[in-house]
Amino acid sequence: MLLTLFPLGYALALSFTNYDGFSPRWGFVGLRNYETAFTDPDTWSSLLRTLVFVVVVVPATIAVGLFLAALVNQRVRLRGVFRAIFFLPVVVPPVASAFVFRMLFDRDSGAATWLLAFFDQGPVEWLVDEKALVVLLLMIMWRVGSSMVISLAGLQGVPRELGEAAAIDGAGPWKTFTRVTLPVMSPVLFFQLVIGVIETFQIYLPALLLASAGQASLNASPGEGLYFYMVHVYSEAFANGNLGYASALLWLLTAVTVGYTAVMFRATRKLVYYESGPGGREEAP
Repeated sequence: MLLTLFPLGYALALSFTNYDGFSPRWGFVGLRNYETAFTDPDTWSSLLRTLVFVVVVVPATIAVGLFLAALVNQRVRLRGVFRAIFFLPVVVPPVASAFVFRMLFDRDSGAATWLLAFFDQGPVEWLVDEKALVVLLLMIMWRVGSSMVISLAGLQGVPRELGEAAAIDGAGPWKTFTRVTLPVMSPVLFFQLVIGVIETFQIYLPALLLASAGQASLNASPGEGLYFYMVHVYSEAFANGNLGYASALLWLLTAVTVGYTAVMFRATRKLVYYESGPGGREEAP
C-alpha cells in the first residue's frame, strides 16, 4: 500500500509547486497550476481530442473484438490457428508496432505509398496533421486480439441451453445473439468498456513514436492530429520542464476519468446483468 500511496501523495504535493525536476530552488504556488490548466487552450483542445478518440476507439475495438470472437468460436477446422493469428499482434511490443506502421505509411518508401502509386496517385504525408490520427487508429485496431480473447471467453461462458431454448421458441440466429447472448455477456462487454476508456485516456507513447518519424528524439511536439492530453502532459513535464504543472494536469485527468467512469456505471446500470445464483439474474447495482 505504501508503494501506491506515497507516489500519489508526492504527485499531489508537486502539483502545488513550480518544481521543474532539476533546480533545487522551487516553491509552493498554491492553486496556480490548476488555474493555468483551466485557462490553457492546449489543455482543452488536447482533452477534447482525447475524448473524441475515446468515443471512437473504444466502441470500435469492442465491436471488432466481438465480431472476431464470434468467428473463431465457430466449429471449423484450424480455428486454433486463426485465434493465434488474430492474437499475434498483441504480443508485439507497442514500440515495435509503432515502427512497423511508420514504415508502412512512410511518405517515400512505405507500402501505402506503393499502393497509391499502383493506382496512379501521388504520395501522401500520412504521419502529419489529421492523417496521423487515422494511422494511429489502424495501429490500435491491429492489436484488437486482446479484446477478441476476452469476448471469446464471454461467448464460451454463455450456456448452450439458452440458445437452444430460444431456437425452440422460433428465434433466429440474430435474435438469439441480440436477445440472449449479448445480455449474458454484458458484464464482459462492460468490463472492456471501462478498461478501454481508462487506457485510451492515457494514450501517448504510440502518438509520440508516430510523430517522431524522421526525428532524433521524442522531445519534439507532435502535430495537432496526435496532440492528446497525455502528450500535452509529457511535453510540459519533459520538454518544457514544468513538472509541477504536469502533475496538476495528471490530477485533472484522474478527476475526468473517475467522473467518466462513474457516468458509465450509472448509465449502464440497467443494461448489465449478473448471475445471482443458479438460473437467476439480477441487475447490476
